[in-house]
Amino acid sequence: MSIRPNFGSWLGALGFEIEELTGTRVSGHLVVTPAHHTPFGVAHGGVFATIVESTGSLGAGAAVAHRGQYAVGTHNSTDFLRPVAEGRIDVVATPIMQGRVQQLWAVEFTRSDRKTVAQGRLRLQNVDLPAPE
Repeated sequence: MSIRPNFGSWLGALGFEIEELTGTRVSGHLVVTPAHHTPFGVAHGGVFATIVESTGSLGAGAAVAHRGQYAVGTHNSTDFLRPVAEGRIDVVATPIMQGRVQQLWAVEFTRSDRKTVAQGRLRLQNVDLPAPE
């Protein structure tokens, strides 16, 4: 089942599809097209950094929602290992550490031959939801 939370126009325009969303795993995919390219014909690194931030934030938020909290990114580190010009990229985000105050998530991007094309880490702060007015 494909899940389409309301991300606004940014992730909708990106074309990222979420397939699983829990407090311990977020998975999905992106089909890289020329719309994602730099002037040099490969996917822009910001595409990967955006997905690291989004998947880590969604998973971390799901993990603390029962406590009346959400999670905000405090540090995003993304490594680009292989260039991608086109095709499906699968994404899996999982927690490395889920604490009372902070979380650390790892995100891996693989192509159809299972080679890793990028990986990222997102540190997040768990924050109380605002009190209803």
